[in-house]
Amino acid sequence: MIKSFEFYFDFVSPYSYIAHKEIKKLEKKESIKIKYMPVLLGGLHNLNNIVAPAFIPAKAKFMIRDCKMIAEKRKIKFKFNSYFPIKSLNLMRGTIIAQEDDFQKFYIDKVFDSIWQDGLNMNDQNIIDKVLKNIQINPKTFFLRASSQSVKNLLIKKTDEAYEKGIFGAPTFLINSKIFWGQDRLEFAIAEASK
Repeated sequence: MIKSFEFYFDFVSPYSYIAHKEIKKLEKKESIKIKYMPVLLGGLHNLNNIVAPAFIPAKAKFMIRDCKMIAEKRKIKFKFNSYFPIKSLNLMRGTIIAQEDDFQKFYIDKVFDSIWQDGLNMNDQNIIDKVLKNIQINPKTFFLRASSQSVKNLLIKKTDEAYEKGIFGAPTFLINSKIFWGQDRLEFAIAEASK
């Protein structure tokens, strides 16, 4: 039996998208529910004094090829978003609301797919509004709530707590106080969760 574990993610991360798709398969196969932990990847990088691969040309070029290769091998629909990097702050705040109102998986699926499968410009508020309307969410009230101080503070708190646990990037899996960083470490997290 596999115990549930934590999955730290940010929509801006293509590797988080790939991990999310693999987690969906795992949850279906094993009848478990993984705990999704939204964080601000940029905030984690700042706290850890890390320069994101997207801002290092050689790494950015490699990341595009790497993501495509992994997605193809795992039979995951993937398109590297031409509008990358996506400003995910408000989208990640939206995850807090989705968790509170119990439509988390539906929202997360749609946002991840819009960015990394459909290649939409999720930096454009008009496009974001259309995506939300398509899943029966009123964008105006949704983002009004997302801009509340309590939601802002909660996302900051979650990011700070992740940092305090030693998490420095996304995706990260946490089980039995052990950190497994990177979508390619999911199998190790599963092995740990099976103990």
